[in-house]
Amino acid sequence: MPNRLDLPAGFRWGASTAAYQIEGAVDEDGRGPSVWDVFAARLGAVRDGATGRVACDHYHRWPEDVELMRGLGLDGYRFSIAWSRVLPAGAGAVNVGGLDFYDRLVDGLLADGITPMPTLFHWDLPQALEDGGGWLARDTAYRFAEYAELVVDRLGDRVPAWITLNEPFVHMVFGYALGIHAPGRTLMLDALPAAHHQLLGHGLAAAVLRERGHEVMIANNLTPVWPASEAEADVAAAAAYDALHNRLFTDPLLLGSYPDLSAYGVGEDLGGCVRPGDLKLIAGPGLDGLGVNYYNPTRIAAPTEPGGLPFVEAEIEGVPRTAFGWPVVPDGLRELLVGLRDRYGAALPPITITENGCSVADEPGPDGTVHDQPRIDFLAGHLDALAAAVAEGVDVRGYFTWSLLDNFEWAEGYQQRFGLVHVDFETQVRTPKASYAWYRDLIASHQK
Repeated sequence: MPNRLDLPAGFRWGASTAAYQIEGAVDEDGRGPSVWDVFAARLGAVRDGATGRVACDHYHRWPEDVELMRGLGLDGYRFSIAWSRVLPAGAGAVNVGGLDFYDRLVDGLLADGITPMPTLFHWDLPQALEDGGGWLARDTAYRFAEYAELVVDRLGDRVPAWITLNEPFVHMVFGYALGIHAPGRTLMLDALPAAHHQLLGHGLAAAVLRERGHEVMIANNLTPVWPASEAEADVAAAAAYDALHNRLFTDPLLLGSYPDLSAYGVGEDLGGCVRPGDLKLIAGPGLDGLGVNYYNPTRIAAPTEPGGLPFVEAEIEGVPRTAFGWPVVPDGLRELLVGLRDRYGAALPPITITENGCSVADEPGPDGTVHDQPRIDFLAGHLDALAAAVAEGVDVRGYFTWSLLDNFEWAEGYQQRFGLVHVDFETQVRTPKASYAWYRDLIASHQK
């Protein structure tokens, strides 16, 4: 039996997924193409040529997946809505069939006592909007607000809290700066408008949600940043990286200003995309909660060659690694949470861990059981770190592990498994892993 943790009353236990990673049915019932459909079709863009065309077939199998959630005893389920399933062209004509799917899902969750927590954007921009500039175009922020209004008007009578964006840093860097993810652009620092326009979209959508009486959150990927040494150059490089990864997507929301990006040769207007009044719109209605996605710390050194970015990533040595090769440092979560509290003080809203989990190379054994002890160890260590942060006075209200199901892991295709439930992608058979039973028992111990 997992150890019971000292957590606040009403602490919420959940699991997370994302639309393109699990739904499949990419060309059914009026759904339009997203940037991930187009990107995954490029030769060599995704490992083994994998796509999300079928994924976990959640679009057809959602009742089975909700039953798995009920078996875990989840308080909440964080999922994302596919923008192009609702608005095939990103704006204009509404696909009622797409809204009907999410309507059924929400009702199914509520029938089993599970609170829906939708994310409005988890990286799958309608391709029609990308053709018009995507998040590099200011207009996309306004289309996002219109989409948010449409969805909340259909589902808002049963959904109390909404997440606007998932990991805008990762989407900007991997999608627009480095080209590793959709839409596959390689703009480096010229990708910064994608940061501002995502945040502007958040602010505009948050205003719509607040007007209708809903709670508003955003899910940011955040990381403790460690200098590679105490040398002045490494410390400065770490500060520059922290400004880009963490503060660029948090300071405007909580402080109403962008951090100092002078290390990148960029001023407060991010190269001219920030207009008067934008930061007021971004911070405007405030946040009811901050979603924190945590996987690992980042160690940073000063570059050894002139030109280029003002930092290089250095390896974190002497720690275990996930199947993805990511360092496992559970106390980094405590460090991150306490650091947020110390940095933002009273401006920091209550926190929910909206993603935390690890990839393990796990398959059913001869007896059909999936033994994934490394995942159990990972979750247990990070939950201990979360409880330690709570003991230090950080207001943490919930924990949503990543992920409920093995799924399409973006550019890695189907090679990295993060789920509590094993999915055979040929047969779509779901097999709860040992970590599923462990998490179920942990949740039960807190619900007594």
